[in-house]
Amino acid sequence: MASNIHRLTDRQIKNAAKPLSDGGNLWVYPQGKALNWILRYTLQGRAREMGLGAYPAVSLVAARKAAAGYRDILKSGVDPIDYRDAQAKAEAIKAAGVPTFTSVAARFILAHRRGWSNAKHARQWCATLKTYARPIIGTKPVDQITTEDVLKVLKPIWNTKTETAKRVQGRLENVLDFAAAHKWRDQSNPARWRGHLDKLLPRPSRVATVAHHPAMDYQDVPVFMVELAGKEGVSALALRFLILTACRTGEVVGAAWSEIDLTAAVWTIPAERMKAKREHRVPLSDAALTILWSLPRIAGNPYVFPGARHGRPVSTMAMLQQMRGMGYGVGGDRGNAVPHGFRSAFRDWSGEVSSFPRDVCEMALAHVIENKVEAAYRRGDLFAKRAAMMDAWAEWCIRPVAPVAEIPAVRARTA
Repeated sequence: MASNIHRLTDRQIKNAAKPLSDGGNLWVYPQGKALNWILRYTLQGRAREMGLGAYPAVSLVAARKAAAGYRDILKSGVDPIDYRDAQAKAEAIKAAGVPTFTSVAARFILAHRRGWSNAKHARQWCATLKTYARPIIGTKPVDQITTEDVLKVLKPIWNTKTETAKRVQGRLENVLDFAAAHKWRDQSNPARWRGHLDKLLPRPSRVATVAHHPAMDYQDVPVFMVELAGKEGVSALALRFLILTACRTGEVVGAAWSEIDLTAAVWTIPAERMKAKREHRVPLSDAALTILWSLPRIAGNPYVFPGARHGRPVSTMAMLQQMRGMGYGVGGDRGNAVPHGFRSAFRDWSGEVSSFPRDVCEMALAHVIENKVEAAYRRGDLFAKRAAMMDAWAEWCIRPVAPVAEIPAVRARTA
């Protein structure tokens, strides 16, 4: 999207003989004697055009304001045309009294999207509700949605797409609570799990077997690291860094230089980038520091592992593609291991080889303490012990090994 917007003047618009751009994908189109405002955009690879009215009935200032608002909606993953249609329906229903579920869901997403960690989360919200909820309760006023309606949404996918179904249930519950807070319905929530749907549907854990990320055996990691060290490129360096720090893919991809203190050998990941939404300090071994020192600093790009696009990090798929190129992943001839599985390898190594206590490893993996009493009394993050542990893990990973050979097929584990 163009950064230099507000290019046009009223005089230029009045004399327009061909389509003119105001920047930011806002255009004015001469059509006969009329001058029409058009917002052009792309959503999920599909080019779309949205009419914003005719000039001068819709002034230059009003068109710009409308375009800016719809751009914000687009950033949240919502199609502006769908949003406008939903708003129109909502206004019609508002005249009669209560908004529809689709209208309330759109308002909920717009109200909360800035608090979500990324745009992908907003897109997933839109996609799941559009696919599973809208065909059944989308046009229904929120005060008329019942438990039977909710079950009509959930039952067809509860046993076959359990994880998705549980997310849909949670989103239905949030939207209907949002509706109650706005006094569009009473406080009883037909989508509430605890004390309601948990009596009507089997627990997700009893329906679906958890699919763990395929992991490489920890004994094979040193051989893999030797082979990986011979690969060039940012994705190979990022993968080595991921293995040495036992962090998640998203945490490594989003790492910024501002988070890293090379002198103190610590990487502080802010809470908003962590799964548990708590700040996490990662001790950096000498091997991890060596990778960081070898990376270029690119002007205008704050990320440790820069991507091909200006100012952006390497793709979240880059490390997976690196492993696929080496013969791993789903259907890989050397096994189905994926980057996230190295957290499992680290966990197995800590339990079977190292002498570090279990809670030190769990803290290194930034796992949430399930025991609420223990969590209440845990104040520190065991940083000194974790630093020694990460040094030992690095020594294991880069220790001298025999020439690279075929690594046996991997087995699925969890981290």
